[in-house]
Amino acid sequence: MTPTNSSQNDHHSETSISAPPRHYRWIKRILLLIILLIILVIGYRFIHSAFSSSEKKIEALPKPVAIAVAKNTDIPVIFTELGTVIPIANITVPARTSGYLQDVYFTEGQKVKKGDLLALIDPRPYEALKAQYEGTLKADQALLKQAKLDNARYQQLLKQNSIAPMTAQDQQYKVAQLEGQIKADEALIKQQELNIMYSHIRASADGRIGIRQVDAGNYVTEGQSNGIAILTQMTPISVILTVPENKLSMVLDALKKQPELSVEAWNSDNTTKLADGKTSVIDSQIDTSTGTVRMRAIFPNANWELFPNQFVNAHILVETLHNVLTVPNNAIQTGPDGSFVYTVQDNSTVKLQNIKTGYNDGEYTVIETGLKLNDKVVTDGIDQLRNGAKVTIPQDPQ
Repeated sequence: MTPTNSSQNDHHSETSISAPPRHYRWIKRILLLIILLIILVIGYRFIHSAFSSSEKKIEALPKPVAIAVAKNTDIPVIFTELGTVIPIANITVPARTSGYLQDVYFTEGQKVKKGDLLALIDPRPYEALKAQYEGTLKADQALLKQAKLDNARYQQLLKQNSIAPMTAQDQQYKVAQLEGQIKADEALIKQQELNIMYSHIRASADGRIGIRQVDAGNYVTEGQSNGIAILTQMTPISVILTVPENKLSMVLDALKKQPELSVEAWNSDNTTKLADGKTSVIDSQIDTSTGTVRMRAIFPNANWELFPNQFVNAHILVETLHNVLTVPNNAIQTGPDGSFVYTVQDNSTVKLQNIKTGYNDGEYTVIETGLKLNDKVVTDGIDQLRNGAKVTIPQDPQ
């Protein structure tokens, strides 16, 4: 039993001596990790240095840009405002007398002239009444003639004291009564003539007739609210537009210099010009709810380019700025100090130049201060520029 225990102890001793301590293994791992980190840091610095030098080289290269030249030109000052096409005359064609609608002579949507016959109310009842009153008039005229002859006789007899004065005076009153009756008969005849005329419904203006409100065969009454149809005057036609109150002073100043301002009507998308007109009418007060004032522009509308209640964009030419310095809008940038541009110097570098801008027509901006005639400004490639950067420009600077 003793030898066996001895051999086991010897084997255990040999195993303990040959295996390294556990803390040595952790130290080895930490050293490997440190060496790996050192290698990564060295590699990162090398790569960063390579990229930085490449970026510096790229930044040092001239930047390709497009430029424009500041020039003097005439700029029209145009206000673009929303407007609505409103007819100058929008007429409800009325039934001015009562009766059965005998005929309708218009086609819906038809172009009509002033005086055209549109519809007919049965005139026969009024023609019959007119004939009756004409008969009464003739009878009363005959009675008047007889009364005048009797009155002349009575007056002669009165001079001869052959008749009582009261009888002669009563005859004078009878003549006066018959004269009044004849005037009433004539008035009744004229009333029926008007009714016959009103039975013939005619267009009161040139324009476009709308959808028929009542069909032939119906009984219509005088003063019927919806009338026979709506007649809209198409030529000329107006546009009611609204101008913000902060622009009103410029419009008033322009109207002091000229009696009318030119106006163009464009479609709702502001892509197509529809018609040319004039405006000179400004409303009497500002609408406090919107801060705008209304204006009316008149358009000939010979070919019916504008349609009632159509929404349009009204371009009002307020004035023209003559010989002012301008640059394209895409050359102008905004920074902490306001508007600026990059100007190209003689040595092909750019300079950041602060400017003061004026009116902008959507394509060009008026430069009030900061630039002079023929200065070259960058219009494309601005994002890659800084003050003093080198640039290259195309052969044609425009």
